[in-house]
Amino acid sequence: MASLRTASPTVRNYFKENYIPQVCEALLCGLLVMCPEDPLQYLEEMIIAIMENGLENLLWDMCIDLSMRPKLQRLSKTYLEQLFGLDDQLVTPELMIKACTFHTKNLVKTHFCTWRDIAIPHVNEDEILAEKMEKAITHYNYKLQKSSFHYWHSLAENQRRKLKEVLWRIQQMLYCHKLKVVLTNWRDKARSKTKMREDELILKHERQLKRWKSKLKFRVTTEETSSPELSSSEISFVGDLPECDISLLPEKAISQIDFSMVKNIIADKDIVTTLHRWRLNVLRLNFRGCILRPRTLRSIGHCRNLQELNVSDCSTLTDELMRYISEGCPGVLYLNLSNTTITNRTMRLLPRHFYNLQNLSLAYCRKFTDKGLQYLSLGNGCHKLICLDLSGCTQISVQGFKNIANSCSGIMHLTINDMPTLTDNCVKALVEKCPSITSVTFIGSPHISDCAFKALTACNLRKIRFEGNKRITDACFKFIDKNYPNINHIYMSDCKGITDSSLKSLATLKQLTVLNLANCGRIGDMGIKHFLDGPVSQRLRELNLSNCVHLGDDSVLRLSERCPNLNYLSLRNCEHLTDQGIENIVNILSLVSVDLSGTIISNEGLMVLSRHKKLKELSLSDCGKITDVGIQAFCKSSRTLEHLDVSYCPQLSDDTIRALAIYCVNLTSLSVAGCPKITDAAMEMLSAKCHYLHILDVSGCVLLTDQILADLRMGCRQLRSLKMLYCRLISREAAKKMAAAVQRQEHSCNDPPRWFGYDYEGKPLAKHHGATPHKEDLEPIVRDLTYGSEEEAV
Repeated sequence: MASLRTASPTVRNYFKENYIPQVCEALLCGLLVMCPEDPLQYLEEMIIAIMENGLENLLWDMCIDLSMRPKLQRLSKTYLEQLFGLDDQLVTPELMIKACTFHTKNLVKTHFCTWRDIAIPHVNEDEILAEKMEKAITHYNYKLQKSSFHYWHSLAENQRRKLKEVLWRIQQMLYCHKLKVVLTNWRDKARSKTKMREDELILKHERQLKRWKSKLKFRVTTEETSSPELSSSEISFVGDLPECDISLLPEKAISQIDFSMVKNIIADKDIVTTLHRWRLNVLRLNFRGCILRPRTLRSIGHCRNLQELNVSDCSTLTDELMRYISEGCPGVLYLNLSNTTITNRTMRLLPRHFYNLQNLSLAYCRKFTDKGLQYLSLGNGCHKLICLDLSGCTQISVQGFKNIANSCSGIMHLTINDMPTLTDNCVKALVEKCPSITSVTFIGSPHISDCAFKALTACNLRKIRFEGNKRITDACFKFIDKNYPNINHIYMSDCKGITDSSLKSLATLKQLTVLNLANCGRIGDMGIKHFLDGPVSQRLRELNLSNCVHLGDDSVLRLSERCPNLNYLSLRNCEHLTDQGIENIVNILSLVSVDLSGTIISNEGLMVLSRHKKLKELSLSDCGKITDVGIQAFCKSSRTLEHLDVSYCPQLSDDTIRALAIYCVNLTSLSVAGCPKITDAAMEMLSAKCHYLHILDVSGCVLLTDQILADLRMGCRQLRSLKMLYCRLISREAAKKMAAAVQRQEHSCNDPPRWFGYDYEGKPLAKHHGATPHKEDLEPIVRDLTYGSEEEAV
């Protein structure tokens, strides 16, 4: 268009007045196609032609010679025309014109605009660039200032926070200092007052003693004159006062008194004297198993501040005596009435007087009925009850559980063991109005099924314990997965219907810390794999898989990879576990207690296990492949060992005991039952070194004599439990003398049962195929079976 500057005025004026895109399009197409030698002259001629023909007849190819115009073919030549003999009716000329117009507009928009940008020079580009640069600099400065301000602000906030923390610490130190000063002054004044009081009491007792002695001397003198045949022993008995009076104990020792430990030696008058003297200080009383007279039980009612009372197994407890106790002790929070003869009369007293009761045990009390449970809502009611134990109360029906729900809706911990009459309907009746239940224990309830778990979904359960149930299936674990997200303890031992599918359902529980699936024989490595692949493995602390005979080394490998916080592991009687699996146990660094009883672990496995160095408890009962060499290697590296069970390993000898005495001086529990080669010499060395021994089982050690009892009394003064079954060379007189030094003792002079594998001299017995042990022979095994850690037993 720059050539229009030299054109005639008429052409320039026309072009300015009629400047439209169609004109430019026609001229541009003519220039591009014709390529004239004189473009200016060509444009003038074409513009004059357009002026003559008018804009209404303007076409895009008007400025192109007819010979050079593009020849367009119709698009109607299709297969439909050949098939059906159609003519050019598929695309009309109007549609063709529209299509060409659309195409040319796109060409103009693409090429003409580009040509225009090249032809027309840019104006004020420098000014635009300068303006953009100024804006960029302004934005950059703003961002820089913002970044600097944020950095300064963070420093200022940190400094302010540190100053605040320092000020808070100073205030805490000042407060603690003031508190120490106040407590010191209070303590000094309290001590001075207590000392004055004690001095006054001592003076008072001295005066009383002087009066008693003068009276007794006068009595002795009178009796000597009247009865010259009185023996010297009788005179000394009458004239001397008892050296030990438990009523003179300090107040701290009186606040919690356990009479069950001395139930066979303490007299009723001493109990009465003690309770009468310290009736305002006693907070906890334990009379478990004591045979007390009514006068003694009435004295409990004088302890106005009593909070905990245990009268379980007291055969002399009656409803009348409970009336005296309830009227005098309204502040009782914990009450244990298990295995007593109380009736509905006592049940009526509980809500009237023990309205603050929180923990109640009625286990094995079979004299009360459903109506007695209805009484719990009378008076102030037992609405604060949190823990309830109804174990063995087989007389309770569904209506009884409804009465409990109506009276004690705030129950959180429920224990119902040894209840063959317990059904799903009983659980449903209780759960309907007790939504606060967090833990349930149903041991020995064979009629409970998956429906009970469905009913318990209304509660926020955190602990479940079932044992010996064949009606529990994998379906119950689906309820646990979906409805108990906060559960942390699951005990499902001896439930034959549990399979690997159950473990897969538990894999998503993020709060689970304790899992006990002992005696669930259908669980295998695949179930453990699915279980540990979930988030549950990160918080698991205790895992009991005893008697899961299908488990092998793969499960232990998975445990070492996925359980960084595991403390207790039981793989008792897992026969497929080998020494290679033991090597994986070493990689569980958090492990403290391991039970490998009944496995095929050998000395090599024990040597590998000794590299752990943090184990405190190890059970190797009935492991026939270990010898003294393996135990010695393990003890050398396990100086922190506290509990060891090598019972029923008859191949072990005195060398094992000597290794324990040399390297494991912190030992507190030891079981060498069924080890006939152990003699007095080894036990003498153990007594001389292991002064912290609390529990000892030497049942079946047929070579031990009375000498070990003398050694134990001298060296193991903290011994509390001693088991000496089938020890013929230990006399009854020595065992009776030893019973006074320990809290619990078992002794018998019988021959070892045949399943021990040796006779009373320790000689092996000939094996008889097909022979089965008698019931009395199996009782020690049943007693020794454990289903979990100490926390689980509690």
